[in-house]
Amino acid sequence: MVTAARLFSSFPSLPKLKSTKIFSPKSSLIKIKSRPHSARSISILASSMDSPFYKTEDARVPPAVNMPTPLLSKFKIALCQLSVTADKERNIRNARLAIVDAVDKGAKLVVLPEIWNIPYSNENFPVYAEDIDTGASPSISMLSEVACTHKITIVGGSIPERSDSNLYNTCCVFGSDGKILGKHRKIHLFDIDIPGKITFKESDILKAGDNLTIVDTDVGRIGIGICYDIRFPELAMLYAARGAHLLCYPGAFNMTTGPLHWELLQRARAVDNQLFVATCSPARDTSSGYVAWGHSTLVGPFGEVLATTEHEEKTIVADIDYSFIIERRANLPLGNQRRGDIYQLVDVQRLKTK
Repeated sequence: MVTAARLFSSFPSLPKLKSTKIFSPKSSLIKIKSRPHSARSISILASSMDSPFYKTEDARVPPAVNMPTPLLSKFKIALCQLSVTADKERNIRNARLAIVDAVDKGAKLVVLPEIWNIPYSNENFPVYAEDIDTGASPSISMLSEVACTHKITIVGGSIPERSDSNLYNTCCVFGSDGKILGKHRKIHLFDIDIPGKITFKESDILKAGDNLTIVDTDVGRIGIGICYDIRFPELAMLYAARGAHLLCYPGAFNMTTGPLHWELLQRARAVDNQLFVATCSPARDTSSGYVAWGHSTLVGPFGEVLATTEHEEKTIVADIDYSFIIERRANLPLGNQRRGDIYQLVDVQRLKTK
């Protein structure tokens, strides 16, 4: 048998490597190692990321789009981790107070939790569901009014929505004029069975949404997911390919999956796509039938936790600066290193609308 040591010892000794710096138009300065009189090798190494054989642009179908320039590239975001009771009117008043408090602290973007207006349960969804499209929704009316009054953007957590005979877990995004910019119906329903821990099946009551939701706001291009949606990296990758600055996931992870997966998934989505990720949970209520993990969090494009809270009711306010996205993508130019000759991410809906 030929060992690695014997194999390499059979080759003649090679000259000592020296550093060569080459500028690639699609990346930062590249520093490579080359041997004397090996100009051809240098050329191949330097152009490897830009090689037509790698088909970098083909890694996203259709090709990825650039992030737009938002009205505000530096601003404060507020994550309102709300206590939820069986009294919907009280929950709506409480949410309004939390939003106004966030505005007083300088927030231009406010994010609410998943199912913040009623306790989270399959039994409650049909009882408390609101018809958003017809305007018969006190929760949506409050969010629209407060967004317009204070000239802020609101990612309105989620509420149970009734549409015809269907029920959805729905998040509305409001512009600073109070108008709904987008409505995201939870795409991936929370159906899990961990014996001895937790069993839940949203699909017994709810219908899954069929569309991605990405909206242009005063505070940037935002991609929306709800709770279980965060487990699917494809969704986040599609949002990034559509030019998102920020992904917002209202979510209510539980006491089984929360400790292990909540922060892990947020940081993974952020570092994979080199953008900001914000999550907002209900506060923990140990007397509830469904106990939320809490820990609403903002993660930066390097996977760093920028702000977080514990499990109690609390609003956290943190700074977002989109220049860090550009900086981190220059540090790690993943977008110029993808291998379209090996793999592709296909945005089916964008292809259909072309």
